[in-house]
Amino acid sequence: MGNLNLAFEIAEKHLDIPKMLDAEDIINTPKPDERAIMTYVSCFYHAFAGAEQAETAANRICKVLGVNQENEKLMEEYEKLASELLEWIRRTTPWLENRAAEKTMVEMQRKLEDFRDYRRMHKPPKVQEKCQLEISFNTLQTKLRISNRPAFMPSEGKMVSDIASAWQGLDGAEKGYEEWLLTEIRRLERLDHLAEKFCQKATTHETWASGKELILSQKDYETATLTEVRALLRKHEAFESDLAAHQDRVEQIAAIAQELNELDYHGVAAVNQRCQSICDLWDQLGTLTQKRREAVERTEKLLETIDQLFLEFAKRSAPFNNWMEGAMEDLQDMFIVHTIDEVQSLISAHEQFKATLPEADGERQAILGIHNEVQKISQSYGIKANLLNLYSTITTEELLAKWDKVKKLVPQREGSLQEELARQHTNERLRRQFATQANLIGPWIQTRMEEIGSCSLEVGGTLEDQMTQLKQFEHIIVTYKPNIDKLEGDHQHIQESLVFDNKHTNYTMEHIRVGWELLLTTIARTINEIETQILTRDAKGISQEQMHEFRSSFNHFDRKKHGAMDTDDFRACLISMGYDLGEVEFARIMMLVDPSATGMVSFQSFIDFMTRETADTDTAEQVVASFRILAADKPYILVEELRRELPPDQAEYCILRMPRYSGPGGSAGALDYTAFSTALYGESDL
Repeated sequence: MGNLNLAFEIAEKHLDIPKMLDAEDIINTPKPDERAIMTYVSCFYHAFAGAEQAETAANRICKVLGVNQENEKLMEEYEKLASELLEWIRRTTPWLENRAAEKTMVEMQRKLEDFRDYRRMHKPPKVQEKCQLEISFNTLQTKLRISNRPAFMPSEGKMVSDIASAWQGLDGAEKGYEEWLLTEIRRLERLDHLAEKFCQKATTHETWASGKELILSQKDYETATLTEVRALLRKHEAFESDLAAHQDRVEQIAAIAQELNELDYHGVAAVNQRCQSICDLWDQLGTLTQKRREAVERTEKLLETIDQLFLEFAKRSAPFNNWMEGAMEDLQDMFIVHTIDEVQSLISAHEQFKATLPEADGERQAILGIHNEVQKISQSYGIKANLLNLYSTITTEELLAKWDKVKKLVPQREGSLQEELARQHTNERLRRQFATQANLIGPWIQTRMEEIGSCSLEVGGTLEDQMTQLKQFEHIIVTYKPNIDKLEGDHQHIQESLVFDNKHTNYTMEHIRVGWELLLTTIARTINEIETQILTRDAKGISQEQMHEFRSSFNHFDRKKHGAMDTDDFRACLISMGYDLGEVEFARIMMLVDPSATGMVSFQSFIDFMTRETADTDTAEQVVASFRILAADKPYILVEELRRELPPDQAEYCILRMPRYSGPGGSAGALDYTAFSTALYGESDL
């Protein structure tokens, strides 16, 4: 229904076909009226048939007009392309026919580059345009003939034949231009080669000759020494040889300049001017060379007379200068002496040196006389040279300065030796003072060490008697300290005076310090050992007789008297006491008495071992059994039982440290006395 209504509306509105049927009637009628339908359809046919005829007519007209328009466009394009191509040929041909030669190779090469650009860039597109123009002309004529149109006739002078004729003239001019360019470039290459060769040789010669005129005009020989004048003469002879060698180059330069003139080189004026300058300079160099040789030879003869005087001066001044330098070194030499005799020896040598000074002064005056003779000759003959003695670097000023210095150093040296003599007397007094005290203190320290050693090894008295005696020794040692301090002060004075040896004593301050520190350490360690022995005796219940027995055994087997037994001595001691020692058992005992594996057994370790072997010591099992009695055979103990059975402070100690009982049958507040007891003896982790 939508399609039918749309078709009826468009037909009525745009095709002038009135609405003849309703869409509802056609759809709702089982068999619509065929005639009405055919009538409606025929109206559509007639409407479309009329429109098709009009369209066909319009298409035919458009086709004819299109052909004409296309032909006219091709004609216009031909005319335009032909005009542009002919115009380009007319512009290009005169450029190719121009044979005006350039003067330089660069300009001719630029022309060659322009021609190559023309052949490479400008002409190929024009060749393409010419070809396209011929193709367009033939295509246009064919289209006109097919469409029954008259043939195309271009404007006058724009025929294909006209263009071909003009193109042929262009090719002819192009070929002649290229041949001319190559010929002209070869000619300029020859000229440029000759000009470059001229410039190269001229530059080489000018570089060589640069400054030569100034050098030959110098009068450096007037202020030169004899050696320098001789060197200048040898140098001038070498220059004369070099000058002769350059004659050939100058002739070559003139020949090349002549050839450039003959070939009409464009820069021949500059070449001629440069060639003339070179020739003029060459003649000038020859004249100056001869004059310089004569002047240098004359100066050489004048200076030879002075040379002999310089040689004599050098032969006499060198030994004298060496003597003065040695004397200054000796007079300024730092002396290191340690005795009065050494200072006296230096003073005696200095007196002997003073006796040689008059003779040295006579030699000095003779050397200065030679120098004065040289100055007299120089002034008489008007020699301007700065006369230097090449045989010697020594000048009279240096000789005078060194002589003055020697005279000043003599009394200075004498004063220094006297001061050193006084200082050595002072040092000797300090040595004797230190030696007197050191010879007393050293033996005193050794005596105290022996007394302490004999006291610690005594067997007869009690430990308290030994302690009393050691305390007295300690008091004596402390009160002796001022003597050590005084010796330190004397040693400080000696060090400040840089005295390092002392023949009056074998003791050094380092020996005294080490001995004193060892004495203090020994008395403190010995007192500590006696105190420890007293504590061990009281704790283990050892009688005085047992202590004496232990000390006697220890002293007996301490064969090296070091205050400690080595491994072999300790093994012999154990065997003497009846121990049956295997290697394992002895190793176990050594672990007890020497846990640090030093290989030595001290007296305190020996006492600990002996008391551990002989005394009735408590064990962890005994303590556990005692707690079990207090706990009435229970595996745990209560707080009330501890407070009832033990003193208050010990009961609180156990309550704070005893862990809770975690075994079966324990009541609230039960404590584990087994773990506590094993912890006391280091047998648990508590």
